[in-house]
Amino acid sequence: MSAEKLSFEQAMEELETIVTKMEQGDITLEASLQSFERGIALARRSQTLLEQAQQKVKILTQEGGAQTLEDFQAPD
Repeated sequence: MSAEKLSFEQAMEELETIVTKMEQGDITLEASLQSFERGIALARRSQTLLEQAQQKVKILTQEGGAQTLEDFQAPD
């Protein structure tokens, strides 16, 4: 599945699996490079999701807990 479609929890779980596999050292150089590339994509996805959550919290606190809340539009 594309990293962009994963939830934060899914991305973190897969990233932990990749790290564990790479730490064991039982994979080829090519597989290590592929895992590293996937890990970078997962880390970026996680960072984006965290930034979006942080922005939503910021919007909520700036408006003093107003009843209406607009969805945050993440940059492409």
